[in-house]
Amino acid sequence: MSATDTRAAGAPVAPAATLRTATGGEATRWVLAHCREKPWLTLATVLTTVAGAALQVLPVLLLGQVVDGVVNGESRSVLVTVGVLMGAAALLGAAATAASTYLIGRLGAELLAQLRERAVRAVLGMPSARIEQVGRGDVLSRVGDDVAVLSKGIRTAIPTVFSAGVLVFIATVGMFGLDWRLGLAGAGALPAYALALRWYLPRSAPLYRKQRIAQADRAQALISGLNGIDTVRAYRLEESVRETVTRESWRVRNLGIEVFRFFGRFVGRENRAEFIGLVLILLVGYALLEADAATLGEVSAAPLMFHRLFTPLGAIMFTFDEAQKSGASLTRLVGVLGEDAEDRLVGDRSVTAAESAPYPVTVQGLTFSYPDTDEPVLRDVDLTIPAGGSLALVGATGAGKSTLAALIAGIGTPQTGSVRIGSHDLAGLDEAGARALVSILTQETHVFSGPLADDLRLAAPEATDAELTDALRTVGAHAWVEALPDGLDTMVGEGGERLDVTKVAQVALARLVLARSPVVVLDESTAEAGSEGAAELERAVLAACAGRTTLFVAHRLTQAMAADRIAVLDAGRVVERGTHDELVALGGRYARLWQAWREGS
Repeated sequence: MSATDTRAAGAPVAPAATLRTATGGEATRWVLAHCREKPWLTLATVLTTVAGAALQVLPVLLLGQVVDGVVNGESRSVLVTVGVLMGAAALLGAAATAASTYLIGRLGAELLAQLRERAVRAVLGMPSARIEQVGRGDVLSRVGDDVAVLSKGIRTAIPTVFSAGVLVFIATVGMFGLDWRLGLAGAGALPAYALALRWYLPRSAPLYRKQRIAQADRAQALISGLNGIDTVRAYRLEESVRETVTRESWRVRNLGIEVFRFFGRFVGRENRAEFIGLVLILLVGYALLEADAATLGEVSAAPLMFHRLFTPLGAIMFTFDEAQKSGASLTRLVGVLGEDAEDRLVGDRSVTAAESAPYPVTVQGLTFSYPDTDEPVLRDVDLTIPAGGSLALVGATGAGKSTLAALIAGIGTPQTGSVRIGSHDLAGLDEAGARALVSILTQETHVFSGPLADDLRLAAPEATDAELTDALRTVGAHAWVEALPDGLDTMVGEGGERLDVTKVAQVALARLVLARSPVVVLDESTAEAGSEGAAELERAVLAACAGRTTLFVAHRLTQAMAADRIAVLDAGRVVERGTHDELVALGGRYARLWQAWREGS
């Protein structure tokens, strides 16, 4: 995690909702608006699709001419000519259909690329409290699973449904072109189709959306269990976490079976409509022949034309399942864009750049409760960190240390009380304003795949190589970076140079130096290093925070001892405060923690 990342362990908002989901109308308007941005590609897609459908229907119409030609004793040359036209139409139709499929895929891929880019940008721009509120499972399922589902749909289902829909329309027009009475007979199947769709559509979209939500909940259960694996093991919660994941997995499985059964019932209704239409055409055709009101060619072509509808209608049915999934994913992704517009309205002021001088931190009467909980996590907390000073928070697990640290970092808003950075009340700042004043670094450090220089510039995009080197030197990472094969340009992370835990933490601390925010919150940021790298990282932390107002959530009491002052939290209240020596001499809770720490060490 970079110095400017805002996701904190124990962040002060519990998952209680999901990100916004757009309506079908909103998603359709988004697609149409972006199709208008690519008029030539959209026009070529429509024209090739219509041409392909028309050329596929033409051989059936020509077959009726062949039948009438044979009945009327036409010359062989006429029949050969019609046969050549049928072959040419079939070849051209295949070529046009292939071009249409390619163009639909290309148009869809470009739309998906725009949607994916904007959705990821919207997620990255959301307030951290919103991310924590909805849970990372919902966020990751949208920019991951939903993108994958929509990508598959664009390659398969959407081109099939679109081209098949055009073919159905053209074939229907062709039937009316043969004889309007035969056309009406075929149209007799429309009420049965309409009833089938009327039964299916209102039920299918919510069902598919429910399935996607269940998959997001399963992802959240897995992520929560994996991210908190140490806590799970410490409290022997393995069985409870396993039961949660199993329950969510069965929920996804049961919904999958429900979707399959539901779709099977829809297919049965579609087959019934096809049977009704074909029977009506045969009966009307026989009556027209008996009355000498239509030619044998027309009557022969009509059922073939209607049967020609079976293939596209079957394609629509058997890909409608995938199309519905794609539609559900589309509404979820477009909904993320709406979140972006709404969430940027948090607060009414923004701090564009932090001044070089440090800011004091003042916490007054702060009380905070998680949603749907009766007992507050923090109760009437008052704290002050002088400008450029440092304060360490210590206390037992569950005392509220990480929650208080996150609130001071601007993640979440207390129910009562305030957090002020200098003259700024964090409740009145937007996300960018809070980040300009406060950087938070947690134990969830991360190195992104790519050149090391790019990873460092996440905190300062305009930083020069010399500034990157100075930041690395500050945190004691200069030597091992120089030893890398390509120095700052070395590829790190997945597929590149693998960095151990200590080096990853140093990279995160270097980002902290580059961010230059006047206030720094460190939430057990060296906890993962182990004893071997702990002393080295603690020196790096002090160097990175020099001259800046600093709040430590102390995992090691040696770090608390190095702070200017210490505050002891117990059950959400500050029960002791003072310097290390003062609190040891007091003989209270901190003194007992210190004694236990020394004996354990």
